[in-house]
Amino acid sequence: KFAMVAPDVQIEDGKGTILISSEEGETEANNHRKLSDFGIRNGSRLQADDFLQDYTLLINVLHSEDLEKDVEFEVVGDTPERIGPKPSEPASRNISNGSDDGAQPSTSTGNQ
Repeated sequence: KFAMVAPDVQIEDGKGTILISSEEGETEANNHRKLSDFGIRNGSRLQADDFLQDYTLLINVLHSEDLEKDVEFEVVGDTPERIGPKPSEPASRNISNGSDDGAQPSTSTGNQ
């Protein structure tokens, strides 16, 4: 739903409990567990990071009895607009005098 490539998800419980890790096999034992098995209830918060895409989501878990038939969850709020790796840094400018302050060589012809 969030189009994450390599997510790390932890419970914001002060303990840093990791639910999903981008490291292969690290949290595989969690795959068949329910969120309630980790003490996640209405009002719990999760933090999801995707290092490869350089973005972080804070997820507030809210219980609802009003979901449509066969709908297990609903995402409410802002979703990421940009999906994919972060853009590369802009190419460096050609600086002839070694400075980036925009200074130009002096053209004065003052008497000395």
